[in-house]
Amino acid sequence: MIFEFGNEAMDLREYKGHSAVIEFDDEDEIFVGHVAGVTDLVGFHAKTVTGLETAFHEAVDDYLRILAKAAG
Repeated sequence: MIFEFGNEAMDLREYKGHSAVIEFDDEDEIFVGHVAGVTDLVGFHAKTVTGLETAFHEAVDDYLRILAKAAG
């Protein structure tokens, strides 16, 4: 998905095999997302589109690290 907000745009189609569902919270004026297609709730948020991409990547990395630790 190409996500645009003002002058910022990014492609959140996939990161390490995971995609995201993103909404904008008008009340708090932040982007709120969660990693799609996983049984656990893996959420993230940010005030900017650029921050959202970083938060998404960090959420996926943390999730994969937790899975690896639980398996090992």
